[in-house]
Amino acid sequence: MIEFRNVSKSFGASVVLRDISFRIERGETKVILGASGSGKSTVLKLILGLIRPDSGEILVDGQDITRMSEKELVQVRKKMGMVFQEGALFDSLTVRENVGYQLFESGEMTEGEIEVVVARLLGFVGLADAIDMMPAELSGGMKRRVGIARALVGSPPIVLYDEPTAGLDPITKRAILERVIKLRDQEGVTSVFVTHDLRAAAIISTECAGDDGGLRRTQDSDCLPNINFIMLRDGRILFEGSFEELKSSAQEYIKQFVT
Repeated sequence: MIEFRNVSKSFGASVVLRDISFRIERGETKVILGASGSGKSTVLKLILGLIRPDSGEILVDGQDITRMSEKELVQVRKKMGMVFQEGALFDSLTVRENVGYQLFESGEMTEGEIEVVVARLLGFVGLADAIDMMPAELSGGMKRRVGIARALVGSPPIVLYDEPTAGLDPITKRAILERVIKLRDQEGVTSVFVTHDLRAAAIISTECAGDDGGLRRTQDSDCLPNINFIMLRDGRILFEGSFEELKSSAQEYIKQFVT
């Protein structure tokens, strides 16, 4: 679904990514770990086509986006939903208007049809009652969940998460992660999950959603989530593999990160 082939990116004299290659299969979740400045957010911007690599190729759903025009990239971006760290909501719009913004702008649906879509998505993130609230009335966790609802407009097959649990209390963090897990297991969404939060990464690695919508530990069920990890360091891929392989790595840098 997503592939980086020998991708490098610099900003001025600062080299952010150095000849990195990896694949994300359809329905897979790729968790990208690393210290600040390691290139995690740059990977997301490259996938979205917001910035271009200095060298290498980036494929999204089999299409090389590296040399696409902005008009062509708009069509590719329709396959992707983006969940920003702080929600990135429009302060002057209600929750309804924020979630339905793309639909209102396109003019392809009636207000009644948009209302149905928005209500369904807010129900999925557990915020049906917040539809008429303003962003200033929402907690940080509620803003993140509204951001998830907005990212799901149009049922994109790819969802990108940029530090979605940063700065949240444990209960709110749990609510966010449950939605991430359900999207992966029930909707087959391909996702890229950028985070510093190893605990959050552990939860989405060791829990899965059943057909009844309930979550269970993978060790207690036959559910094996399709999830793998990348650890970036100094613009290079230091590690790629499963969560168990990450935890058992003998590399000192990784041991310091996971302990």
